[in-house]
Amino acid sequence: MAEAAPHHPALPSGLLELCALLGAPRDSLRGPEQVAQRKGVKDLSSLDPEVLSVFVPPFVMKEDSQPAAVNCMTLAKNRKRSFRKKRERPRVELGKGVPGGPRGPDPEDVNIPNGVDLLALPQLCFPGGLCVASEPREDCVHFLVLTDVCGNRTYGVVAQYYRPLHDEYCFYNGKTHWEALGPGGGAAGCFMPFAVCVVSRFPYYNALKDCLSCLLTHLKFCKDFEVDNHIKDFAAKLSLIPSPPPGPLHLIFNMKPLQIVFPSRADPESPLIDLDLHLPLLCFRPEKVLQILTCLLTEQRIVFFSSSWALLTLVAECFMAYLHPLQWQHTFVPILSGQMLDFLMAPTSFLMGCHLDHFEEVSKEADGLILINIDNGNITYSNDEEVDVPDIPLLAAQTFIQRVQSLQLHHELELAHLCTSTDVNEGRASRRAWQQRLNCQIQQMTLQLLVSIFREVKNHLNYEHRVFNSEEFLKTRALGDQQFYKQVLDTYMFHAFLKARLSRRMDAFAQMDLHTQSEEDRINGMLLSPRRPTIEKMASRKSSTPHAAHRRMVVSMPNLQDIAVPELPPRNASLRKIQTTECGSSGAVLDMPPKSTHTFKIPEIHFPLVAQCVQAFYADCVAQLSKAIGSLTPENSVLLARYFYLRGLVRLMQGQLLGALLDFQSLYKTDVCVFPADLVQMTVESLSAPERTQAERTPELLRLISEVMDRPADAPKADDRVKNFELPKKHMQLDDFVKRVQESGIVKDTSVIHRLFEALTVGHQKQIDPETFKDFYNCWKEAEAEAQEVSLPLSVMEQLDKSECVYKLSRSVKTNRGVGKIAMTQKRLFLLTEGRPGYAEISTFRNIEDVRSTMATFLLLRIPTLKIKTASKKEVFEANLKTECDLWHLMVKEMWAGRKLADDHKDPQYVQQALTHILLMDAVVGTLQSPGAIYAASKLSYFDRMKNEMPMAVPKTTSETLKHKINPSAGETAPRAIDVLLYTPGHLDPAEKVEDAHPKLWCALNEGKVIVFDASSWTIHQHCFRVGASKLNCMVMAEQSQVWVGSEDSVIYIINVHSMSCNKQLTDHRASVTGLAVQDGLQAPSTVYSCSADGTVLAWNASSLQVTGRFEVRGGGLSAIRLHGGRLWCCTGDSILVVNMNGYPCQELKINGRFKETGTSFRGFQLMPEEQLWAACAGYPDVYVWSLQDLAQPPQRIHLEDCSEINCMIKVKKQIWVGATGLSQGQLKGKIYVMDAERRTVEKELLAHADTVKTLCSAEDRYVLSGAGREEGKIAIWKENPKAHLPETQISEFSQ
Repeated sequence: MAEAAPHHPALPSGLLELCALLGAPRDSLRGPEQVAQRKGVKDLSSLDPEVLSVFVPPFVMKEDSQPAAVNCMTLAKNRKRSFRKKRERPRVELGKGVPGGPRGPDPEDVNIPNGVDLLALPQLCFPGGLCVASEPREDCVHFLVLTDVCGNRTYGVVAQYYRPLHDEYCFYNGKTHWEALGPGGGAAGCFMPFAVCVVSRFPYYNALKDCLSCLLTHLKFCKDFEVDNHIKDFAAKLSLIPSPPPGPLHLIFNMKPLQIVFPSRADPESPLIDLDLHLPLLCFRPEKVLQILTCLLTEQRIVFFSSSWALLTLVAECFMAYLHPLQWQHTFVPILSGQMLDFLMAPTSFLMGCHLDHFEEVSKEADGLILINIDNGNITYSNDEEVDVPDIPLLAAQTFIQRVQSLQLHHELELAHLCTSTDVNEGRASRRAWQQRLNCQIQQMTLQLLVSIFREVKNHLNYEHRVFNSEEFLKTRALGDQQFYKQVLDTYMFHAFLKARLSRRMDAFAQMDLHTQSEEDRINGMLLSPRRPTIEKMASRKSSTPHAAHRRMVVSMPNLQDIAVPELPPRNASLRKIQTTECGSSGAVLDMPPKSTHTFKIPEIHFPLVAQCVQAFYADCVAQLSKAIGSLTPENSVLLARYFYLRGLVRLMQGQLLGALLDFQSLYKTDVCVFPADLVQMTVESLSAPERTQAERTPELLRLISEVMDRPADAPKADDRVKNFELPKKHMQLDDFVKRVQESGIVKDTSVIHRLFEALTVGHQKQIDPETFKDFYNCWKEAEAEAQEVSLPLSVMEQLDKSECVYKLSRSVKTNRGVGKIAMTQKRLFLLTEGRPGYAEISTFRNIEDVRSTMATFLLLRIPTLKIKTASKKEVFEANLKTECDLWHLMVKEMWAGRKLADDHKDPQYVQQALTHILLMDAVVGTLQSPGAIYAASKLSYFDRMKNEMPMAVPKTTSETLKHKINPSAGETAPRAIDVLLYTPGHLDPAEKVEDAHPKLWCALNEGKVIVFDASSWTIHQHCFRVGASKLNCMVMAEQSQVWVGSEDSVIYIINVHSMSCNKQLTDHRASVTGLAVQDGLQAPSTVYSCSADGTVLAWNASSLQVTGRFEVRGGGLSAIRLHGGRLWCCTGDSILVVNMNGYPCQELKINGRFKETGTSFRGFQLMPEEQLWAACAGYPDVYVWSLQDLAQPPQRIHLEDCSEINCMIKVKKQIWVGATGLSQGQLKGKIYVMDAERRTVEKELLAHADTVKTLCSAEDRYVLSGAGREEGKIAIWKENPKAHLPETQISEFSQ
C-alpha cells in the first residue's frame, strides 16, 4: 500500500497577502449611450468601482503552474458586510472577467485573507469616488490599514493610474491612445482610473509604494489584455520574497528600474518602520504634536483631515510609532470614504481619517470629536465645543520641544555641499540612510518623552500582588499635571502598559528607563527604606521655585501652545548644528546612533513562473545565503542568525524540512530571539516517517525534536490583571495583613510586617480590623506627605551630605542648645533652630554613647526629657520633648543600634531597615493613640532589642577582613539564596560605553534569575533578568565578552556582557549542566569544557560555539570539572577521575574505603600549583589534601573546628578559602575558613553569614566574595589581604 503523502506545514506567507485590480465595471462602459457621452464626464464619474481581478498566493502549484487569479464578479459569496451608506447594494451579476485574462481556478477555491473585505475594498481604493477625467492625470498612491474582527491588522498600498477609454482597444500599434491621437484627442478624450492594491501583513509603505511605481511603468505601455499578466507576475514576485526577521538585515530586490529595500524591525518587540517619521513634525508645530499625543494618551475620539489621502495614513501611523511601546487599543481606520462617514458616530474612542472636503459636514454633525487638520496644522473641536483634553506635563513638554527644535528635518540641507548623484539608486540609498538616522532620533526623542512622563509609575507598583496604587501616584504629581494623569490612568492603553511593567517586560520603555536613570536611582534600587527627598533634590527644588509656581498654575491653561519655553534655540535652518548643550542637558536628544544595518540582495526571479523556475529561484537563494554564511566569522552571530533564519524559510518552501530544521537549530547558537518556535513545531509534526527516523539519528535535531514535542500544551493563561490598591473592608488575620501591607507599598519584607502585626495587636485578638488598618495607612501617608514638604534653609543644607534625607522632624521644643525642631536623617540628628533659622549638630548615630529618657523638673512640673550623650562632646544634649519623648527615645535607640550593626557587619542595609522600623513606630503611635502605644511601638525596636538581648560582637578577624555586604534581594518580600557568583574584570571594549566597562559581579538567584552589580561601586548595574527558569549551577567568563551559565534544565545560556542580553543557548547536553571550565590558550578562540550530571563532557570552541570534543565519564554523576596540568579533573561523586583532553582515563582517586560511611561523596575540590589536591566530602568537617605525585598515598586530614559541613571551596593565591556551615555561640552560622596551602593550616576563621555559605568566588585574587543561603541572602566582600583597600569611590559609599 502506498504511503500517504506527508502533510506539509503551513508556510509563513511572504510579503504579499493579496493583489487586486480595481476599476469601473466593464459592462457599464459599453453601449451607445456611454460612447455618445464620452465628453459628459459628470455622468460617467458616478460609476461605482469594483474589484476586477484578485491574485492570491500560492501562484505555482507542484502539478499546475496556473496563477490563482479570480474574476471578482463572482465573489458575492465572500461578502462579509457592506460599508455602503444610504444606498442599496448593487445587483451582482455574473459576467466576464478582464478580457484576455488567464482563466483561474474556481472562485470558491481562492482563500481571501482574513481582514480583507472585497466589497469594502473598492471604496477604500477609490475613497473619493471613481472620477473619469477628460485628460490623463498623474499617478497617485495612498495607504490603507485593514483590521479583522480579531483586531489583527493588514496593510494596503494603493496606486491609481489612468487609461484612455475606447470602444474596443486602448492601444494602436503599441502606442497609447493619447499618443496616437496627439494632444487634441478629440472626442475620445476620456480617461478611466484604475487601481492596483497590494495587501501585506507588514506595513511596508515606502517599499510597496516603490514596487507599485515600477509596476505602473509597465501597465501604462501594455495592451488591455496584458494587464492581468503583468499584475500576476508582479504579485508572484512579491509572494516569493520572504519577510526579513527582526534585526540588522534588510532585504533588497530588483524590481526594475528601482532597487527596493524591505527593512526589518529593529527587534522582536519593536514595530516595523517603513515610513518617514518626521512627517508630523513638518505638518505641526511641536506644541501641536504634544496636543495630539495627549489626545491619543487620553483616548479621545480623533479625526484627521487632509486633502491628501496618503498623508492621512502616514501621519496617523507616525503617531502610532511615537507611542511605542504603548499601543492604541481602539478602532484605527485612517481612511474613510465618503460613504463611511457614519462610522464617526461611534460612541467609543477611535482614530479615523477623512478628506478635507468633509471637514464642515463632520464638524457640524458629530459631537465630541477632536478635529486635526494636517494641511494647516490646526486642532479644533466639533460643534465648536471644548473637549476636556489636559496638557501634557510641563517639564516633559518643554524638554520635548527643545529636542524637536534641535533636529535637522530637511534632507536638502544635507545635500547642499554634495554633487548631484547620477545614479538614481545611489541617491535613493543616501536618502534612506539619512531617513534612518532621523527616524532613530525621533524614536529616541518620543521614547524619552514617555519615560519622563511615566518613569515614576514603577515606584507605586507591587509586583508580587500586581497592584498599582494610583491614588498615591497621583499625589506625587504636580498640581498642574494631575488632570492629565487622572485621565490617562483610566485608559486601556495605560492598563496594558501597567501589565507590561508588572510582568517586568524588558521592552523599549524599560531599557530607556534603565539607560537614563541617575546614580541616585541606581542606589535607591538597593535600598529598603521609604523614599524621601534628598538634600540635593531639596536644593534643586529651591533653585527652581518660580518654575514650580508655574507648574501649579498650569491647571488653568487649556492650550498647550501657550507654554513659554525659556531660551529655546531657533529652528535649525542651516547646515550649522545646534549645540544642544546650550539648551541644558535635558534638551539634547539622547545620542544613540542607529545600529548598523546590512543588506541581502534577493536573486532575480525568472519567468515564465512555472514550478521549475520557482525551484531554481529557491536554489539561488539558498546558494547566496550559504555563501553569505560562509563569509562571516562566528563573532558576527547576530547577522549569522538572520541568514540561518532566511535559509531555513527558503528550505521550507523547497520542501527540505530537515535542512530547514538544522538552520533553525543553528539559531540557538547565534540568536535565539528570532527562533520561530511555532513554525518549527509545525515542521516537526509534518515530518514523514523516514524523515523523522533520519532526524532522530542527528544529535542536534534529536534534541530539537524532543524539545518541541515535550513542549507543554497551552497552559491556562496566568492572571495578569492589574489591581488598584483598595483599603480592606474585612478583619485581617496575619497572612491577609501581610498581603495588604505589601500591596499598599508601605513595606515588602515579610518579617518586618510580622513585627508590625504584633505591634498593632498588642493586648488584642490577633486580627486587625479595617478601621485600624485605615488609620495606620493614613498616618503613614501623612508622614510621607509632610516629609515631601520639608524645606531647609540653604545654610542648613550646606552642613549635610547631598544624599541625606530628613525622615523625622519633631515639634518645636526647648533644648539646652536653643529652641527648635529636632531633625533625623539616616546619618545624624541635628537641631533646626528657630528665630534665625540655623543648624546645630546634635550627633551622628555612629558617635552616640548613650540615650536616655528622663524627667526634668521645672517649677512644679515634671517634663519628659531626652538626653543624648556623644563621644565627641562632653555636654549632654537635652530636649524637653514632652509627649514625643518616649517615641523619640525608641527611634533614636533603634537608629543607634542599626548604625552599630551596619558598622560591625559592614552592611548599610541595617541603617535602611532601622529607618523603616522607626517610621513604622511613628505610624503605630499615631494609629493607636493610647497609653499602650509606646509599648506597642517597641515591638518594632528590633535592632535595639537584638543589641540588648544578644550582644553579639563581630570577631576582630572577621571585622578586619570583611569590607562590605550587599543585598541582591533588596526590595523583595523575602531573601533569596545565592546559588552562584562570578566576578568579571573590567575591559574597555569599543563596543561598550566607559561606564559599562567597569568590573561586574554576576549573581545567580533561584529560578534562573541573574542580577549584575557594578563592582566599582557595588550598585546594581542590571536589575534581575531571566536565564531560563531553573536553578543555575555554574558560571564562567569566556573571551571577555561572554558569560556562560550552566543550568539544571541542561542548557548552557550565554550572556553578552556588552548588550547584557542572553540570546544564545547551547542545547547539546541531555542532563543538568554541573560544571564549566575555560582553557585560555595563547591564540584565540578559547576552549570551554562543560560537564553534565549524566557524565557527558563537551569541549566547545568559544567563538564558533561548535562542539570540538565529546566523551563520557563512566559512572556518571559528574558534579564539577577543573583544568590542571593539561588534563581534566572530573568529580564524579565517589571519585575524582583524571583524563586527558580526549577523555582517556589517566588516574582515579576513589573515595571507597577511606571513610566510615559508604554513602559519602566528594563535595568539591581544588588543585594547587604546588601539586596538591584539596577536597572536601559531604557530611564531613574536614579537608583532605593529596599529593598529585602519588594519589595512592593516604591524604592529610585537616579538621575544621566548629564546622558542621563544607559546601564550597576556592583557591586564592596560596590560600584555600572554604565555605561551610558551623557553630557560633551555639547557633549554626555561615563560616569561611582561610587555609594556608603551604603550611596546610587554618589561618583565619571568619563568621561570614547568618546562614550557610553557598558559594565563593575570587575578584582578581584581591577580594573574595561569598554568597549566603536563603535565610540571609546577602553577598559579603572580603579582603584577601586585610591591609588591602578598595578605591576611594567605594569607601565613601560604604561609610554612610
